[in-house]
Amino acid sequence: MPAPDVAALLALLERSEPDIAESARVAVEWLAGGEALETISQFDVCEFLWYTLPIKVPGDQTTIARALGRLLRLAGMERYAALCDSPATVRILLTYVREGEEAGAAAYHRELEATGVLPPDVAELSWSSIMGPEELGAHVACAAALELAIVTGDPVDREELTRRWLTAPRPELGGDCWLHRVHGERLNRWVLGRGTARRELAQPFEVRLHAPIAAPDEPHLEPLRWLLGLARTGVRLTERLNVGRAVAAEAADRFGWGNRTRSGVVRGEADVPALTELRQIAVHDLGALRRSGRRLVLTTTGRNLLDDRSAMWDAAAPTLLVPAPGEHDFEVSIRESALMILVDGDVVRDGDLRDRVAEVVNGEGWRATDGGRVGGADLTGPLARLRHRLDALGLDGPGRAPESAGREPETRVAGVPPWRLTDAGRRAALAALRAQALRPRQYAGLG
Repeated sequence: MPAPDVAALLALLERSEPDIAESARVAVEWLAGGEALETISQFDVCEFLWYTLPIKVPGDQTTIARALGRLLRLAGMERYAALCDSPATVRILLTYVREGEEAGAAAYHRELEATGVLPPDVAELSWSSIMGPEELGAHVACAAALELAIVTGDPVDREELTRRWLTAPRPELGGDCWLHRVHGERLNRWVLGRGTARRELAQPFEVRLHAPIAAPDEPHLEPLRWLLGLARTGVRLTERLNVGRAVAAEAADRFGWGNRTRSGVVRGEADVPALTELRQIAVHDLGALRRSGRRLVLTTTGRNLLDDRSAMWDAAAPTLLVPAPGEHDFEVSIRESALMILVDGDVVRDGDLRDRVAEVVNGEGWRATDGGRVGGADLTGPLARLRHRLDALGLDGPGRAPESAGREPETRVAGVPPWRLTDAGRRAALAALRAQALRPRQYAGLG
Protein backbone atom coordinates (compact mmCIF):
# COMPACT_ATOMS: atom_id res chain seq x y z
CA MET A 1 0.00 0.00 0.00
CA PRO A 2 1.53 3.33 -1.02
CA ALA A 3 2.20 5.97 1.61
CA PRO A 4 -0.21 8.92 1.61
CA ASP A 5 0.66 12.03 -0.33
CA VAL A 6 2.97 14.38 1.57
CA ALA A 7 0.76 17.40 0.90
CA ALA A 8 -2.25 15.55 2.27
CA LEU A 9 -0.33 14.53 5.37
CA LEU A 10 0.82 18.08 5.99
CA ALA A 11 -2.73 19.35 5.59
CA LEU A 12 -3.95 16.78 8.10
CA LEU A 13 -1.20 17.75 10.53
CA GLU A 14 -2.05 21.44 10.08
CA ARG A 15 -5.59 20.76 11.24
CA SER A 16 -4.69 18.47 14.14
CA GLU A 17 -1.38 19.88 15.41
CA PRO A 18 -0.78 23.28 13.80
CA ASP A 19 2.07 24.11 16.19
CA ILE A 20 4.36 21.48 14.57
CA ALA A 21 3.07 21.48 10.98
CA GLU A 22 5.70 23.94 9.74
CA SER A 23 8.50 21.96 11.43
CA ALA A 24 7.19 18.79 9.77
CA ARG A 25 7.18 20.52 6.37
CA VAL A 26 10.80 21.63 6.81
CA ALA A 27 11.85 18.15 7.86
CA VAL A 28 10.15 16.25 5.06
CA GLU A 29 11.51 18.65 2.43
CA TRP A 30 15.05 17.99 3.64
CA LEU A 31 14.43 14.26 3.98
CA ALA A 32 12.53 13.43 0.79
CA GLY A 33 13.52 16.35 -1.44
CA GLY A 34 10.11 16.43 -3.10
CA GLU A 35 10.05 12.68 -3.78
CA ALA A 36 7.33 10.35 -2.50
CA LEU A 37 7.76 8.95 1.00
CA GLU A 38 7.97 5.43 -0.47
CA THR A 39 11.42 6.34 -1.76
CA ILE A 40 13.04 6.94 1.63
CA SER A 41 14.97 4.30 3.55
CA GLN A 42 16.10 3.80 7.12
CA PHE A 43 19.53 5.05 6.08
CA ASP A 44 17.95 8.28 4.78
CA VAL A 45 16.06 8.86 8.02
CA CYS A 46 19.12 8.20 10.17
CA GLU A 47 21.30 10.48 8.06
CA PHE A 48 18.75 13.27 8.30
CA LEU A 49 18.18 12.97 12.06
CA TRP A 50 21.79 12.40 13.09
CA TYR A 51 23.75 14.49 10.59
CA THR A 52 21.75 16.81 8.34
CA LEU A 53 19.38 18.12 11.03
CA PRO A 54 22.00 19.15 13.61
CA ILE A 55 24.47 20.56 11.06
CA LYS A 56 22.40 22.11 8.27
CA VAL A 57 18.80 22.72 9.35
CA PRO A 58 18.06 25.90 11.32
CA GLY A 59 15.47 25.90 14.06
CA ASP A 60 14.62 23.85 17.14
CA GLN A 61 16.06 20.47 16.21
CA THR A 62 14.18 18.50 18.85
CA THR A 63 10.88 19.97 17.68
CA ILE A 64 11.69 19.26 14.03
CA ALA A 65 12.60 15.64 14.82
CA ARG A 66 9.38 15.19 16.84
CA ALA A 67 7.30 16.76 14.05
CA LEU A 68 8.83 14.44 11.46
CA GLY A 69 8.00 11.47 13.68
CA ARG A 70 4.39 12.59 13.91
CA LEU A 71 4.11 12.94 10.12
CA LEU A 72 5.68 9.51 9.51
CA ARG A 73 3.24 7.92 11.96
CA LEU A 74 0.35 9.48 10.07
CA ALA A 75 1.84 7.86 6.95
CA GLY A 76 1.88 4.45 8.66
CA MET A 77 5.70 4.36 8.71
CA GLU A 78 5.99 3.50 12.39
CA ARG A 79 9.49 1.99 12.24
CA TYR A 80 10.93 5.19 10.80
CA ALA A 81 8.83 7.37 13.10
CA ALA A 82 10.26 5.57 16.13
CA LEU A 83 13.74 6.74 15.14
CA CYS A 84 12.67 10.38 15.45
CA ASP A 85 12.17 10.29 19.21
CA SER A 86 14.45 7.37 19.99
CA PRO A 87 17.05 7.59 22.79
CA ALA A 88 19.76 7.45 20.12
CA THR A 89 18.41 10.57 18.40
CA VAL A 90 18.09 12.46 21.68
CA ARG A 91 21.62 11.47 22.67
CA ILE A 92 23.20 12.42 19.34
CA LEU A 93 21.47 15.80 19.14
CA LEU A 94 22.64 16.60 22.67
CA THR A 95 26.18 15.57 21.75
CA TYR A 96 26.23 18.12 18.94
CA VAL A 97 25.01 20.85 21.28
CA ARG A 98 27.27 20.05 24.22
CA GLU A 99 30.46 18.74 22.58
CA GLY A 100 30.46 20.20 19.09
CA GLU A 101 30.18 19.05 15.50
CA GLU A 102 33.13 16.65 15.49
CA ALA A 103 31.90 14.73 18.54
CA GLY A 104 28.34 14.72 17.19
CA ALA A 105 29.43 13.36 13.82
CA ALA A 106 31.44 10.62 15.56
CA ALA A 107 28.36 9.66 17.58
CA TYR A 108 26.31 9.62 14.37
CA HIS A 109 28.74 7.24 12.65
CA ARG A 110 28.81 4.89 15.65
CA GLU A 111 25.04 4.73 15.87
CA LEU A 112 24.62 4.33 12.11
CA GLU A 113 27.09 1.43 12.13
CA ALA A 114 25.08 -0.20 14.91
CA THR A 115 21.88 -0.15 12.82
CA GLY A 116 23.40 -2.65 10.36
CA VAL A 117 22.14 -0.76 7.29
CA LEU A 118 25.43 1.00 6.53
CA PRO A 119 27.14 -0.76 3.60
CA PRO A 120 30.62 -1.83 4.73
CA ASP A 121 33.82 -1.54 2.75
CA VAL A 122 34.56 -4.75 0.86
CA ALA A 123 37.62 -5.95 -1.02
CA GLU A 124 36.12 -4.79 -4.30
CA LEU A 125 35.21 -1.28 -3.13
CA SER A 126 35.98 1.13 -0.30
CA TRP A 127 33.26 3.75 -0.10
CA SER A 128 34.06 7.44 -0.54
CA SER A 129 32.97 10.13 1.85
CA ILE A 130 32.53 12.39 -1.22
CA MET A 131 30.35 10.40 -3.63
CA GLY A 132 29.47 11.04 -7.23
CA PRO A 133 25.95 10.21 -8.51
CA GLU A 134 26.75 6.60 -9.48
CA GLU A 135 28.44 5.80 -6.18
CA LEU A 136 25.66 7.46 -4.23
CA GLY A 137 23.13 5.38 -6.16
CA ALA A 138 25.08 2.21 -5.39
CA HIS A 139 25.37 3.13 -1.70
CA VAL A 140 21.66 3.87 -1.35
CA ALA A 141 20.74 0.65 -3.14
CA CYS A 142 23.03 -1.44 -0.93
CA ALA A 143 21.69 0.24 2.22
CA ALA A 144 18.13 -0.54 1.14
CA ALA A 145 19.07 -4.18 0.48
CA LEU A 146 20.64 -4.48 3.94
CA GLU A 147 17.57 -2.93 5.55
CA LEU A 148 15.25 -5.35 3.75
CA ALA A 149 17.34 -8.33 4.86
CA ILE A 150 17.28 -7.15 8.48
CA VAL A 151 13.53 -6.49 8.45
CA THR A 152 12.76 -9.96 7.07
CA GLY A 153 14.65 -11.45 10.01
CA ASP A 154 17.15 -13.44 7.97
CA PRO A 155 20.75 -13.75 9.21
CA VAL A 156 22.72 -10.98 7.48
CA ASP A 157 26.35 -11.16 6.39
CA ARG A 158 26.76 -7.49 5.58
CA GLU A 159 29.96 -7.87 3.59
CA GLU A 160 28.66 -10.75 1.52
CA LEU A 161 25.35 -9.04 0.81
CA THR A 162 27.11 -5.78 -0.15
CA ARG A 163 29.55 -7.64 -2.41
CA ARG A 164 26.72 -9.52 -4.10
CA TRP A 165 24.67 -6.36 -4.55
CA LEU A 166 27.63 -4.52 -6.07
CA THR A 167 28.74 -7.24 -8.48
CA ALA A 168 25.47 -8.82 -9.63
CA PRO A 169 24.02 -7.64 -12.98
CA ARG A 170 21.07 -5.32 -12.31
CA PRO A 171 18.09 -5.09 -14.68
CA GLU A 172 17.62 -1.41 -13.77
CA LEU A 173 21.19 -0.81 -15.00
CA GLY A 174 20.64 -2.55 -18.32
CA GLY A 175 22.49 -5.66 -17.16
CA ASP A 176 25.46 -3.70 -15.81
CA CYS A 177 26.49 -3.90 -12.15
CA TRP A 178 26.94 -1.14 -9.61
CA LEU A 179 30.65 -1.86 -9.20
CA HIS A 180 31.32 -1.18 -12.88
CA ARG A 181 29.32 2.03 -12.66
CA VAL A 182 31.28 3.27 -9.63
CA HIS A 183 34.61 2.32 -11.18
CA GLY A 184 33.70 4.07 -14.42
CA GLU A 185 32.72 7.20 -12.52
CA ARG A 186 35.95 7.26 -10.52
CA LEU A 187 38.09 6.66 -13.61
CA ASN A 188 36.38 9.50 -15.41
CA ARG A 189 36.87 11.82 -12.45
CA TRP A 190 40.56 10.86 -12.33
CA VAL A 191 41.05 11.50 -16.06
CA LEU A 192 39.38 14.90 -15.81
CA GLY A 193 41.85 16.07 -13.17
CA ARG A 194 43.24 19.55 -13.06
CA GLY A 195 45.07 20.99 -16.04
CA THR A 196 45.00 20.46 -19.80
CA ALA A 197 48.36 18.67 -19.94
CA ARG A 198 47.27 16.28 -17.17
CA ARG A 199 43.98 15.49 -18.93
CA GLU A 200 45.70 14.87 -22.26
CA LEU A 201 48.20 12.54 -20.60
CA ALA A 202 45.55 10.62 -18.65
CA GLN A 203 42.84 10.39 -21.32
CA PRO A 204 44.13 7.21 -23.05
CA PHE A 205 44.19 5.39 -19.71
CA GLU A 206 40.44 5.62 -19.03
CA VAL A 207 39.71 2.54 -21.14
CA ARG A 208 43.00 0.76 -20.39
CA LEU A 209 42.45 0.85 -16.64
CA HIS A 210 38.83 -0.26 -16.57
CA ALA A 211 39.73 -3.96 -16.11
CA PRO A 212 42.18 -5.24 -13.46
CA ILE A 213 45.79 -5.55 -14.64
CA ALA A 214 46.75 -9.22 -14.50
CA ALA A 215 50.14 -10.34 -13.22
CA PRO A 216 52.65 -11.29 -15.95
CA ASP A 217 53.28 -14.97 -16.63
CA GLU A 218 57.06 -14.66 -16.33
CA PRO A 219 58.77 -14.39 -12.93
CA HIS A 220 58.25 -10.99 -11.32
CA LEU A 221 58.66 -9.17 -7.99
CA GLU A 222 61.66 -11.41 -7.35
CA PRO A 223 63.33 -9.12 -4.76
CA LEU A 224 60.17 -9.14 -2.66
CA ARG A 225 59.82 -12.92 -2.90
CA TRP A 226 63.48 -13.28 -1.91
CA LEU A 227 63.15 -11.07 1.18
CA LEU A 228 59.93 -12.72 2.34
CA GLY A 229 61.50 -16.13 1.77
CA LEU A 230 64.49 -15.21 3.96
CA ALA A 231 62.11 -14.05 6.67
CA ARG A 232 60.62 -17.53 7.00
CA THR A 233 63.57 -18.24 9.31
CA GLY A 234 64.11 -14.61 10.30
CA VAL A 235 66.39 -11.88 8.97
CA ARG A 236 68.95 -10.78 11.56
CA LEU A 237 69.27 -7.04 12.25
CA THR A 238 72.20 -5.05 13.57
CA GLU A 239 72.22 -3.19 16.88
CA ARG A 240 70.88 -0.19 14.96
CA LEU A 241 68.10 -2.44 13.60
CA ASN A 242 69.36 -2.39 10.01
CA VAL A 243 69.68 -5.41 7.75
CA GLY A 244 73.17 -6.86 8.19
CA ARG A 245 76.08 -6.67 5.76
CA ALA A 246 75.83 -10.23 4.45
CA VAL A 247 72.17 -9.91 3.46
CA ALA A 248 72.72 -6.42 2.02
CA ALA A 249 75.67 -7.65 -0.05
CA GLU A 250 73.67 -10.64 -1.30
CA ALA A 251 70.81 -8.35 -2.33
CA ALA A 252 73.15 -5.96 -4.15
CA ASP A 253 74.79 -8.82 -6.03
CA ARG A 254 71.64 -10.81 -6.77
CA PHE A 255 69.57 -7.90 -8.12
CA GLY A 256 72.27 -5.73 -9.67
CA TRP A 257 72.02 -3.05 -7.00
CA GLY A 258 75.77 -3.02 -6.40
CA ASN A 259 76.46 -0.39 -9.05
CA ARG A 260 73.87 1.87 -7.43
CA THR A 261 75.30 1.87 -3.92
CA ARG A 262 76.18 5.18 -2.36
CA SER A 263 79.83 4.36 -1.72
CA GLY A 264 80.60 1.59 -4.19
CA VAL A 265 81.14 -0.77 -1.25
CA VAL A 266 78.34 -2.61 0.54
CA ARG A 267 78.90 -2.30 4.28
CA GLY A 268 75.25 -2.66 5.20
CA GLU A 269 71.68 -1.70 4.39
CA ALA A 270 72.48 2.04 4.33
CA ASP A 271 74.61 1.51 1.22
CA VAL A 272 71.76 -0.11 -0.75
CA PRO A 273 68.80 2.33 -1.06
CA ALA A 274 66.70 -0.21 -2.97
CA LEU A 275 66.96 -2.65 -0.06
CA THR A 276 65.81 0.02 2.39
CA GLU A 277 62.86 0.75 0.09
CA LEU A 278 62.09 -2.97 -0.23
CA ARG A 279 62.02 -3.30 3.54
CA GLN A 280 59.68 -0.27 3.75
CA ILE A 281 57.33 -1.89 1.25
CA ALA A 282 57.35 -5.27 3.00
CA VAL A 283 56.96 -3.95 6.55
CA HIS A 284 54.90 -0.78 6.34
CA ASP A 285 52.98 -0.94 3.06
CA LEU A 286 52.15 -4.65 2.92
CA GLY A 287 52.41 -5.75 6.56
CA ALA A 288 54.22 -8.83 5.27
CA LEU A 289 57.13 -8.52 7.72
CA ARG A 290 57.39 -7.31 11.29
CA ARG A 291 60.25 -6.77 13.67
CA SER A 292 60.61 -9.21 16.56
CA GLY A 293 63.53 -8.13 18.70
CA ARG A 294 66.50 -7.95 16.34
CA ARG A 295 64.94 -10.01 13.56
CA LEU A 296 62.53 -9.41 10.71
CA VAL A 297 59.97 -12.21 10.68
CA LEU A 298 57.21 -13.20 8.29
CA THR A 299 53.63 -12.32 9.24
CA THR A 300 50.52 -14.30 8.33
CA THR A 301 49.93 -11.78 5.56
CA GLY A 302 53.46 -12.39 4.29
CA ARG A 303 52.95 -16.16 4.20
CA ASN A 304 49.73 -15.72 2.27
CA LEU A 305 51.46 -13.46 -0.25
CA LEU A 306 54.29 -15.94 -0.74
CA ASP A 307 51.79 -18.71 -1.37
CA ASP A 308 49.62 -16.72 -3.79
CA ARG A 309 51.34 -15.04 -6.76
CA SER A 310 48.21 -13.14 -7.78
CA ALA A 311 47.66 -11.82 -4.27
CA MET A 312 51.27 -10.63 -4.09
CA TRP A 313 50.91 -8.82 -7.40
CA ASP A 314 47.62 -7.19 -6.42
CA ALA A 315 49.12 -6.00 -3.14
CA ALA A 316 52.61 -4.97 -4.23
CA ALA A 317 52.11 -3.26 -7.61
CA PRO A 318 50.01 -0.37 -6.21
CA THR A 319 52.77 0.47 -3.70
CA LEU A 320 54.50 2.41 -6.49
CA LEU A 321 52.09 5.24 -5.66
CA VAL A 322 51.46 4.70 -1.95
CA PRO A 323 52.10 8.04 -0.18
CA ALA A 324 55.15 8.11 2.06
CA PRO A 325 54.73 9.41 5.63
CA GLY A 326 54.30 13.16 5.39
CA GLU A 327 54.00 13.09 1.61
CA HIS A 328 51.43 15.40 0.02
CA ASP A 329 49.34 15.28 -3.15
CA PHE A 330 52.01 17.20 -5.06
CA GLU A 331 54.63 14.48 -4.60
CA VAL A 332 52.17 11.72 -5.48
CA SER A 333 51.13 13.64 -8.59
CA ILE A 334 54.77 13.77 -9.70
CA ARG A 335 55.16 9.99 -9.44
CA GLU A 336 51.76 9.38 -11.03
CA SER A 337 52.63 11.58 -14.01
CA ALA A 338 56.02 9.90 -14.37
CA LEU A 339 54.43 6.45 -14.53
CA MET A 340 51.96 7.56 -17.20
CA ILE A 341 54.90 8.83 -19.28
CA LEU A 342 57.10 5.77 -18.71
CA VAL A 343 54.49 3.06 -19.26
CA ASP A 344 54.51 3.43 -23.03
CA GLY A 345 58.08 4.67 -23.41
CA ASP A 346 61.16 2.64 -24.24
CA VAL A 347 64.10 4.51 -22.78
CA VAL A 348 63.40 7.98 -21.38
CA ARG A 349 66.23 10.32 -20.48
CA ASP A 350 66.01 11.66 -16.95
CA GLY A 351 66.02 15.27 -18.14
CA ASP A 352 63.22 14.59 -20.64
CA LEU A 353 61.15 12.92 -17.95
CA ARG A 354 61.63 15.87 -15.60
CA ASP A 355 60.59 18.34 -18.30
CA ARG A 356 57.42 16.43 -19.15
CA VAL A 357 56.47 15.83 -15.51
CA ALA A 358 57.04 19.51 -14.71
CA GLU A 359 54.74 20.51 -17.58
CA VAL A 360 51.99 18.29 -16.20
CA VAL A 361 52.21 19.20 -12.52
CA ASN A 362 52.69 22.90 -13.22
CA GLY A 363 49.58 22.75 -15.41
CA GLU A 364 47.68 21.27 -12.46
CA GLY A 365 48.44 24.38 -10.46
CA TRP A 366 51.49 23.06 -8.60
CA ARG A 367 54.73 25.00 -8.89
CA ALA A 368 58.11 23.26 -8.72
CA THR A 369 61.44 24.92 -7.95
CA ASP A 370 63.33 25.93 -11.12
CA GLY A 371 60.11 25.35 -13.04
CA GLY A 372 60.44 21.64 -12.30
CA ARG A 373 63.26 21.19 -14.83
CA VAL A 374 66.51 19.27 -14.32
CA GLY A 375 67.79 20.11 -10.86
CA GLY A 376 64.35 21.23 -9.65
CA ALA A 377 64.43 20.24 -6.00
CA ASP A 378 60.69 19.64 -5.78
CA LEU A 379 60.86 16.88 -8.41
CA THR A 380 64.02 15.21 -7.18
CA GLY A 381 62.67 13.58 -4.02
CA PRO A 382 59.51 12.02 -5.49
CA LEU A 383 61.31 10.81 -8.62
CA ALA A 384 64.13 9.34 -6.55
CA ARG A 385 61.59 7.51 -4.43
CA LEU A 386 59.88 6.17 -7.56
CA ARG A 387 63.20 4.92 -8.93
CA HIS A 388 64.07 3.24 -5.62
CA ARG A 389 60.66 1.55 -5.58
CA LEU A 390 61.04 0.30 -9.13
CA ASP A 391 64.49 -1.02 -8.22
CA ALA A 392 63.19 -2.61 -5.03
CA LEU A 393 60.49 -4.55 -6.86
CA GLY A 394 62.66 -5.48 -9.85
CA LEU A 395 60.56 -3.46 -12.28
CA ASP A 396 63.15 -1.23 -13.96
CA GLY A 397 65.17 -2.21 -16.99
CA PRO A 398 68.84 -1.70 -17.77
CA GLY A 399 68.33 1.79 -19.18
CA ARG A 400 69.45 0.76 -22.65
CA ALA A 401 67.43 0.50 -25.84
CA PRO A 402 67.40 -2.91 -27.54
CA GLU A 403 70.15 -3.20 -30.16
CA SER A 404 67.53 -4.32 -32.68
CA ALA A 405 65.80 -0.98 -32.37
CA GLY A 406 68.40 0.57 -34.70
CA ARG A 407 69.34 3.32 -32.25
CA GLU A 408 72.51 4.24 -30.47
CA PRO A 409 72.55 3.03 -26.85
CA GLU A 410 71.36 5.60 -24.35
CA THR A 411 73.98 7.23 -22.17
CA ARG A 412 73.72 8.85 -18.78
CA VAL A 413 73.02 12.55 -18.61
CA ALA A 414 75.08 14.28 -15.89
CA GLY A 415 75.60 10.90 -14.20
CA VAL A 416 71.87 10.14 -13.97
CA PRO A 417 70.77 6.93 -15.70
CA PRO A 418 67.80 6.99 -18.08
CA TRP A 419 64.50 5.35 -17.19
CA ARG A 420 63.16 2.14 -18.65
CA LEU A 421 60.47 -0.21 -17.34
CA THR A 422 60.55 -3.96 -17.81
CA ASP A 423 57.47 -5.67 -19.21
CA ALA A 424 56.43 -6.47 -15.64
CA GLY A 425 57.19 -2.86 -14.76
CA ARG A 426 54.76 -1.61 -17.39
CA ARG A 427 52.03 -3.84 -15.99
CA ALA A 428 52.82 -2.76 -12.45
CA ALA A 429 52.68 0.89 -13.49
CA LEU A 430 49.22 0.33 -14.95
CA ALA A 431 48.10 -1.53 -11.82
CA ALA A 432 49.36 1.31 -9.61
CA LEU A 433 47.65 3.92 -11.78
CA ARG A 434 44.41 1.94 -11.66
CA ALA A 435 44.54 1.73 -7.87
CA GLN A 436 45.20 5.48 -7.74
CA ALA A 437 42.31 6.25 -10.08
CA LEU A 438 39.84 4.02 -8.22
CA ARG A 439 40.74 5.15 -4.71
CA PRO A 440 37.85 6.56 -2.66
CA ARG A 441 37.52 10.31 -2.34
CA GLN A 442 37.69 11.47 1.25
CA TYR A 443 37.32 14.76 3.01
CA ALA A 444 40.64 16.18 4.21
CA GLY A 445 41.65 14.46 7.42
CA LEU A 446 39.49 11.39 6.91
CA GLY A 447 41.06 7.97 6.33
